[in-house]
Amino acid sequence: MILENGLIRTLDPSLPTARALAIAGERIAGGVGVHETALASPEVVDLGGRVVVPGFSDSHVHFPTWALAQHDVKLDGCTSLAEAVDRIRSAPAPAEGRWLRGYGWRSGDWQPSREPTRHDLDAVSGETPAAMIAKDYHSIWLNTAALALADGDLEVDGGVVERGADGEPTGVLREEAAWRFKERYMAWPDDEYLDAMRAGIRLANSRGVTAVHDKDGWLGALRLWRQLEERGSLTLRVWQSIPAERLGDATAIGMRSGMGSPYLQLGYLKVFMDGTLGSRTAWMLDGSGVQITSGAELAEIVRRGAAAGWPVAVHAIGDRANREALDAFDQTRELWQPSGLRQRIEHAQLLAPEDLPRFAALGVSCSVQFSHAPSDRDLADEYWTGKTDGAYAFRSLIESGAVLANGSDAPIEELDPLAGIRAGVRRTIDARPAWRADQALSVEQAFHATCVAPAWLTGAERRRGKLTPGNYADLVVLDRDPWDDLDAQVLATMVGGRWVHNPPPWD
Repeated sequence: MILENGLIRTLDPSLPTARALAIAGERIAGGVGVHETALASPEVVDLGGRVVVPGFSDSHVHFPTWALAQHDVKLDGCTSLAEAVDRIRSAPAPAEGRWLRGYGWRSGDWQPSREPTRHDLDAVSGETPAAMIAKDYHSIWLNTAALALADGDLEVDGGVVERGADGEPTGVLREEAAWRFKERYMAWPDDEYLDAMRAGIRLANSRGVTAVHDKDGWLGALRLWRQLEERGSLTLRVWQSIPAERLGDATAIGMRSGMGSPYLQLGYLKVFMDGTLGSRTAWMLDGSGVQITSGAELAEIVRRGAAAGWPVAVHAIGDRANREALDAFDQTRELWQPSGLRQRIEHAQLLAPEDLPRFAALGVSCSVQFSHAPSDRDLADEYWTGKTDGAYAFRSLIESGAVLANGSDAPIEELDPLAGIRAGVRRTIDARPAWRADQALSVEQAFHATCVAPAWLTGAERRRGKLTPGNYADLVVLDRDPWDDLDAQVLATMVGGRWVHNPPPWD
């Protein structure tokens, strides 16, 4: 196949643009930018002046959770508790035996601001178990019927059980308490997940997504992805995490980083240092927040991971969490640097100024979410007053030499790479002026973080991320050039030389 009569943006500095692209089988053929190829009777696709870029990768997504959430009550954007309750009341009743589910609430957005309770939810859910997950996915708002399933077994180290003046649970669980409740009492059948994931893959492809770094699950997530691959429904390249606490189990059954197929690979260990901005559980240098993993515990995880060949991805939001994570990588550098493990910190939302250059110095990458900056601006200004010089410092990190990879953290933000790129460049998602405009990225930097850096993090920089000979033909056709107009839209998507969204011809 030859794509011609358009602009090919390769993201390869040695040949940034080309006038045609040759594809043979799953890969880009030699002679990028020319018509003379060794292809026999190639199919010629007229781009009609459109633009081709490498396929988008989402370097931080909870894909099965996001896919399932597409069918849940959406509470993001609610400006009051009453509005949230009204949306829940208006939702279709779940089938018998199913939960009433929703996601996206954030009490900091409500006026007046107050935390929800089980009684608020009881009024519209009755005896049906109901769970509304917060926007940051670190808090769950439950009704009385759902709480009853735990029979009082709610407390756990690293968790928060909100209680009223009477000492009884209010219905809001945070951090480890929320996650354990979800794992123990909110399991959904595989068929529900698989149906949702098939639809989610189609939606992701329609937005130009060709690869994801999935943060969900353990063997359950792997089982789901594997079933989709076996049935020919997997048109994404998945790099799958496993919880760090399951490293021993993974090693015992012979699992290792990099194992898998071109479409499904084991990737990295996942660790949480702290909570989130929205739940006010980020671990801060002022002593506030929730510590989930200590610096010493993380150093031991990194040591064990290095011995088994696994890189580590560390969730760190607050300035204390980021410092402790960087310290742990520094203390263990002689174990992982020689083997080239590509360690990463997820989010890195608030950094003390003296910690910012340490990422590049250590060779620790930043897996960030451009869309979080404009979405979180009001909460950051309120909760981190006087500290935001080190918040969402994307440009400073790149200029310091750090590798920056972009993701969505879906379902916290929407899985939409072009929306994320716009947020990274504009630093706003509404009519307001840019927030911390000094941290705005160039279009080139934003695309590099969305296409090139995520592939590098997986060790696939010679197979994906750029439109160069020998790489997989994972690409996106845009209706116009985003270097000139950031409001460009996805027209078509190809994975491995096969159109997975809107094949030509196009009008």
